[in-house]
Amino acid sequence: MTAVASLVVLAPFAAASAHASPSAPLAPPPVRDEDRPDYARGDQLLVTVRDSGVPGGDGVYQLSCHPGGGSHPHADAACAALDRNSIWGRDAFAPVPEGSVCTLQYGGPATAHVTGRWAGRPVDATFGRANGCEIERWNRFVPLLPDVTAGRPASQPESRPATRPTTRPVLLPVPLPAPLPEPGPEPRPAG
Repeated sequence: MTAVASLVVLAPFAAASAHASPSAPLAPPPVRDEDRPDYARGDQLLVTVRDSGVPGGDGVYQLSCHPGGGSHPHADAACAALDRNSIWGRDAFAPVPEGSVCTLQYGGPATAHVTGRWAGRPVDATFGRANGCEIERWNRFVPLLPDVTAGRPASQPESRPATRPTTRPVLLPVPLPAPLPEPGPEPRPAG
């Protein structure tokens, strides 16, 4: 009798497990070939820079990362800049979002076009310096792109001091006004 009572109590659980969804995955789906990084080739980009105004800054450069190489004049530093700008789940080369509020400042006629693959994803990005947002986006990628503010090509990254230099005010001697004359005796009323 106790065996029958046990079966009656356990019967709903057995029925529920027997009717479990056959489509419920037991393991994650396999990785597709197009999602696999090409470790043999590494990350490769083609960088085209025009109108930078920097000696040696304009041209077409090939860049390979992981390991660094190619015709880019400073491949390791350019790859490091790319690594700094790569955040999981975000497109490192994303354009300035539509509707962004940007300062009305013009950074010059420099343009750049970057194509290839980075972090296993295709890249086709255009850079300019038409406003404050575009200038900031360009500057994040220095030395992949030339530092047009300092007039240095990508092969000569700007060396910035670790701390801001302090300046002391210069005190110049200021002549004091001439002393007022001593008051004389008060005039007496006539009379």
